[in-house]
Amino acid sequence: MATISFGGLGNGLDFGQVVDQLVKVARLPVDRLADKKASLNSKSTDYATLSTKLVMLQSAADKLRLSTSFDRTGTSVSDSTALSAAGSSTATAGTYSIRITQLAQSHQLTNKAAKAVAATSTDIVGGPSGTFTFRVGSGADQTVALGSTATLEDLRTAVNDLGAGVTASIINTGSDTTPAYRLVLTAVSTGAANGVTIVSDDTDLDLDNGSGTGGVDTLQAAQDATVVVGDPNQNPVTLTRSSNVVSDAIPGVTLTLLKTTGSSTVQVGVSRDVAAVKANITALATAYNDVVKFINERNTYDTATKKGGLFFNEPTVRGVLTQLRTALSSSVAGLSSVSTAGEIGFKTERDGTVTIDDAKLDSALASGYSAVKNLFINQTSSTGIAQLINNAVDVLDDAVSGALTLRKNGLTKQITDLTAEIARKEDAVAQYEDRLRRQYAALDGLLGRLQSQIGFLQTSSTNRQ
Repeated sequence: MATISFGGLGNGLDFGQVVDQLVKVARLPVDRLADKKASLNSKSTDYATLSTKLVMLQSAADKLRLSTSFDRTGTSVSDSTALSAAGSSTATAGTYSIRITQLAQSHQLTNKAAKAVAATSTDIVGGPSGTFTFRVGSGADQTVALGSTATLEDLRTAVNDLGAGVTASIINTGSDTTPAYRLVLTAVSTGAANGVTIVSDDTDLDLDNGSGTGGVDTLQAAQDATVVVGDPNQNPVTLTRSSNVVSDAIPGVTLTLLKTTGSSTVQVGVSRDVAAVKANITALATAYNDVVKFINERNTYDTATKKGGLFFNEPTVRGVLTQLRTALSSSVAGLSSVSTAGEIGFKTERDGTVTIDDAKLDSALASGYSAVKNLFINQTSSTGIAQLINNAVDVLDDAVSGALTLRKNGLTKQITDLTAEIARKEDAVAQYEDRLRRQYAALDGLLGRLQSQIGFLQTSSTNRQ
């Protein structure tokens, strides 16, 4: 729009200010729509945040919804330098005596010192070509082909490239001034069944002792781990395993063996992890309160300003609170000893939040762990509190029919419609301002001409006199 200025001809009227004031009045409906849009944007943002908090509540409920959530175990080890222990949901509480008489280890061998080479780049194939064949345990023979100029480094690389359960490396068993390089083969897997056998060797390393002066030196024997489970003064059980990670010595517990213990025993304690379960129950209450507090903070009414919060008089948030409160406070059908959260220490406060009586919850977990478990988990014959909360959130956030989804979609549509309406009204105000400026510019010009004529007439009259 072209800028239109006024002459200011001494007529006593500032038409620019007149136009500005008229336009300001014309913009009032636009400003009201803009304020409404800003409020709706804030409300939409808060509804999105509420959905996020409900998902967090659902996540907290999920940690109490399944039986495995309660079948948690903690482990203790009297000597953590000898072994570590990790329990699963199937572990049986108790104390177990463990003695480690042998660790599993990988087979490791090298060529005889007499067949060492002075440089890793030395040609180790005497003929036009050669092969090197080995086997791991009872597996298939593994062969690498070597050219006439193959070196110790080439052999190492070829063995490693096979990826056949053996890693090859080179060590210098001589000195810096008189090196003596030898090939070391190490089985990838531990255990007596994974020994490395040299089938044939066409190189000068002579690991198959074809010359009678070669062969191998064993750096580390292939051996299994040996674990003795039980009181050594009673009838302990001896287990032999190919790995130092043993998962069947104690039911539901995985042991990682670190060193032998000789005649000493290590005590492994397995107990129910009540602390973790209590933490999850507390976390559920915290997530529930987070939702309630978030809604409460926005569901206020200021009597002085006569303005309500963003959630004031919103049926959707009232529905959220009702459904969550019903899920948490419901009596779980099919249970006899403990059927409500109130019986294990939950209490609803006046503002809708919940508190937990720690002493009452501790007592319930100590004396009726299974009853507490059944109160929360989902079973064939009953739907636990955690599942009820999970279901409530699913209903609220359903992508098609959820109350929260519908409200958020409705807000989005309102904001879109308002944006379009504001744009239309802004355009109308701009056109109105343009017309006013043109009209007042014309009036300003007319007044200017009249003023000139009056001045002329007054001058002529004076001259005649």
